[in-house]
Amino acid sequence: MSRYKKYAGGDPLAPPVDIAEALDAIGEDVMSGYSPERAMREFLRRGGQDQRGLDDLARQVAERRRELLQRHNLDGTLEQVRELLDRAVLEERKQLARDVTMDDGDRAFREMQIDNLSPNTAAAVSELSSYDWTSREAREAYDEIKDLLGREILDQRFAGMKQALEGATDEDREAIAEMLRDLNALLDKHNRGEDTDSDFDEFMAKHGQYLPENPQNIDELLDTLAQRSAAAQRMLNSMSPEQRRELMELSAQAFGSPALMDQLAQLDANLQAARPGEDWYGAEEFGGGEGLGLGDGTGVLQDIAELDQLSEQLQQSYAGSRLDDIDLDALSRQLGDQAAVDARTLQELEQALRDSGQLERGSDGDLRLTPKAMRQLGRSLLRDVAQRLSGRQGERDLQRAGAAGDLSGSSRPWAFGDTEPWDVPRTVTNAIIREVGEGRSGPGVRLTVDDIEVQETEARTQAAVALLVDTSFSMAMDGRWVPMKRTALALHTLIKSRFRNDDLQLISFGRYAQTMEIEKLTALDAIWDKGTNLHHALLLANRHFRKHPSAQPVLLIVTDGEPTAHLEPGGDVWFSYPPHPVTIARSVDELENARRLGAQTTFFRLGDDPGLARFIDSMARRVEGRVVAPELDDLGAAVVGSYLGDRTARRTSNSYGGYPDAFGGRGWWAG
Repeated sequence: MSRYKKYAGGDPLAPPVDIAEALDAIGEDVMSGYSPERAMREFLRRGGQDQRGLDDLARQVAERRRELLQRHNLDGTLEQVRELLDRAVLEERKQLARDVTMDDGDRAFREMQIDNLSPNTAAAVSELSSYDWTSREAREAYDEIKDLLGREILDQRFAGMKQALEGATDEDREAIAEMLRDLNALLDKHNRGEDTDSDFDEFMAKHGQYLPENPQNIDELLDTLAQRSAAAQRMLNSMSPEQRRELMELSAQAFGSPALMDQLAQLDANLQAARPGEDWYGAEEFGGGEGLGLGDGTGVLQDIAELDQLSEQLQQSYAGSRLDDIDLDALSRQLGDQAAVDARTLQELEQALRDSGQLERGSDGDLRLTPKAMRQLGRSLLRDVAQRLSGRQGERDLQRAGAAGDLSGSSRPWAFGDTEPWDVPRTVTNAIIREVGEGRSGPGVRLTVDDIEVQETEARTQAAVALLVDTSFSMAMDGRWVPMKRTALALHTLIKSRFRNDDLQLISFGRYAQTMEIEKLTALDAIWDKGTNLHHALLLANRHFRKHPSAQPVLLIVTDGEPTAHLEPGGDVWFSYPPHPVTIARSVDELENARRLGAQTTFFRLGDDPGLARFIDSMARRVEGRVVAPELDDLGAAVVGSYLGDRTARRTSNSYGGYPDAFGGRGWWAG
């Protein structure tokens, strides 16, 4: 069975939404300390390179609202009534002046009545209600006032009624009066809980032509009428007291039937009782030069209410908010089809992010990056590092790592540039598992690029790597927090994907030190405690080295300050600034222990403090290590390059300053 629906706009041949840009942005914000939920919200708010975000749409909504208020005023109906009144009086004066057959006394009396009309438009219209017009044109103009008022007042409650009743007959007006009586009777029964579905059906069968919205039940009818009626009330609230008083006096002249106003007043009371949650008491300040009639003004107030709802939906600031909450039809009405297309694309992007396996709910209910997302983010960072490392002569190409040597017995997914032989059993197995998961059946196995695995062939020794990252408050204060996380994630990704026999331990050190999984370090918010406990971090690093006695220890230390804390034998932290000699001595002793375990040590000094430079230089000399002072943008390349250089130099020189230049001129070497 075929199903058809209204075309929703946009390019029908456009590909599905691409979440790669969103994931990169979310990863950056997560490393800056945002929760994954907030990071996703921030991306949807900002939008992408070629995608408008919620902020742009909200700005358009605000501009549209402001434009409506600054363009219009609420004098439209009163101005039309004044113009019709002036025309009627003018035509009557002309007729009195040219009618030579009229009795002079009668002419004088009529002229006196016209000359003494109240300057108040409503009072003047009322005073002329019993006047016997001598001019046909004048009478028509005056009758048009009553007709206009009736149509405008009905248009306030029933959209389109002003146009529908233009030129209406007495029978048409009686049909409207009957509809109002039946509607009030239906609402009275509903408010008492006595109405039935058949009551609604009978009403719609008899009067449905007056409701172009075509409500399907009593609740939809109430919603439609209450929204319009509340907008009409807000329009009255927005008028000056003089405008409001004059309009209410004029309303009694509508269709020449005070009973109409009684029916409408009863309707408003019924609607307010049924829908008290509508905004019946609000007001707006109009300041433009374009006058609005009662019906059009009510429509503008409805538009403003709809814009306010859209603004709240686009802000997504309420609990449990989702982009699915955005009313695309309303957005299209107010801002055009393209705005609705942009919002729908954001909805699809949010859903794709939630369905992609990149984000998941933890046991605590919070959203978090999945291991799949961490790998993808790490690969992106590693590509950036590879670009920064590229161009150095003699440096190993990351894409071709392990292209020579004996088979290691392990395999990995194929990447562009790999020249290793395929691992055929693993490749075919991947293809079979994928096709079964996709529900495909039939003869033969179809391979895709994602199925291919290659055999690792590099001959290498195992390394135990400890990456110590400073998480003291100065790292966050001086903008080094995110580069530190990017560095850790890039190195983690490199080791887990290319050097799987190596064992990486991530250690953060502030007032205390602790080992961390990459997911926890990546999501770590800025820590504002004072203290740089390098001593504790070295204790954890040496414990890691001792757990891998057959591996080559590699010690990488990223810091921007001298040690200001150490661990006491009882487990308490001793903090002192400036650094206490005991803290320095404990840190140096533990660094010496790392050297005795055979660790190749590299310090990555961040910042230009001369005292820090002297201290780290002296520390590096004691353990025949090295010092690199990279720019923040090059920190990841420096750490990864050092790790790769250590692997190259593992069986070569082990003297201070004797390592090959793994940094392509980035930073400088101590000694």
